[in-house]
Amino acid sequence: MMQCPAQLTCDLLIIGAGPAGMSAAITARRAGLDVIVADEGEAPGGQIYRNAAQSPLRDAHMLGDEYLGGRTLIAAFDDSGAKHLARCAVWQIAFENRRAVAMLTRRAQRAEPGCTFDISARAVLVATGAQERPWPVRGWTLPGVMGIGAAQTLLKSSGLAPSQDAVLAGCGPLLWLFASQLLNAGRRVRAIIDTTPHDAWRAALPHALPALAGADYLLKGLRMMRAVKRAGIPIHRGASAFSIEGEERAERVHFTDAHGTHRSIDTSLVLLHQGVIPSTQLPRSLGCEHKWDASSACWRPRTDAHGRSTVEHIWIAGDGADIGGAKVAAHAGALAALDISRELGAFDAASRDARGRRARLAMKRHLAVRPLLDALYTPPARLRRPADDIIVCRCEEVTAGEIRAIAAIGCQGPNQMKAFSRCGMGPCQGRWCGATVGELIAQVQERAVGDVGYYRIRAPIKPVTVDEIAGSIALGDDFTRGEFPS
Repeated sequence: MMQCPAQLTCDLLIIGAGPAGMSAAITARRAGLDVIVADEGEAPGGQIYRNAAQSPLRDAHMLGDEYLGGRTLIAAFDDSGAKHLARCAVWQIAFENRRAVAMLTRRAQRAEPGCTFDISARAVLVATGAQERPWPVRGWTLPGVMGIGAAQTLLKSSGLAPSQDAVLAGCGPLLWLFASQLLNAGRRVRAIIDTTPHDAWRAALPHALPALAGADYLLKGLRMMRAVKRAGIPIHRGASAFSIEGEERAERVHFTDAHGTHRSIDTSLVLLHQGVIPSTQLPRSLGCEHKWDASSACWRPRTDAHGRSTVEHIWIAGDGADIGGAKVAAHAGALAALDISRELGAFDAASRDARGRRARLAMKRHLAVRPLLDALYTPPARLRRPADDIIVCRCEEVTAGEIRAIAAIGCQGPNQMKAFSRCGMGPCQGRWCGATVGELIAQVQERAVGDVGYYRIRAPIKPVTVDEIAGSIALGDDFTRGEFPS
């Protein structure tokens, strides 16, 4: 049982134990830094390698060789000497005497009580990864509707596979990966409804030749698609006008296929996916600058080649900085750790660059396929900007029509939208509506999404109880008064 101290200290605090966080910890420890890794999971691995070391599945090979390959990284992390704090949520970071001070809550489990403590660090690496892109469609709030990423988490963490009548809808590599994983697990799905526009290849074609440097990714994707097709699963490509219908829960889906035919499929489970986007809540709360990336239609933090953010003491690496996948995230974490080690005096810039040369070359090769994937699978505006009667903010049940109406009377951005509608003020703190709200305001006012902006994120970054906040005050530091860098 972990005994929570009043405060821990370290050279480097890493938030997130996915590929980027684990790789950074290994690299920083080799440089002689004292490292603490805080993560909300039970075990290291993040989403992509969740439970890879101790899978609940009878045969973890059904999840693929890349998943099992994560065991090597997890083992190296376990042997690195970094202190790993499991089930710990970071809900605020302040700055004091040129150090970052993070407030954490360790969640209670069974007979083990929760506790609150803080960590003082000379540097912080945010490696919190990605989240699924919200896809507001008619009926997406019904019971029986969830994201493919969430369904995959259940499979990895608990060995739970969806029922045989599940319909997978959306686009992107994860759609096909999860379908192939279900086939490996002996399950079928009712249908795959692919919303990739039928002419998306035109935008992707200019990126095809450079993408050959990452041919292994392309071949893997083709193998997954071929496996699904050979299994006889109905595949409806170029789908549009997708919606979910049901009284008390999901009962059927409606869509228009590529030939203009209106179709309906009965199902009690709908799994949605429109790709992933960086999780930006924590760096936004620290004041890190972000920019709108039109090529992938998402916000991402401004970082340099080493992952250094626009705020002193803060680095960002992995899919939380830019979507690249597990291998890219691991290399990015190592590069960030090398730069942090240089910053903290472990070695000079020349040594940092020499040690990071192999990682930079590997990243370049793995990233070669990204422009092609962005051009193919970034959902078009019609999928990102829902009709007026569709709920956008699930927490406060605010519709797209309400947001458009408020934007039409002059609301200038998401923060003002909160005051008018409470949109973004629920438990998810805007994670599931922020990008859509910005796009709707931009649409109505004919502005660029980057000019509209995003919510201003305040602590607590994660939901915490009053007892947990009281516990932080009892430690002697009232972080509600913490000042953030300008």
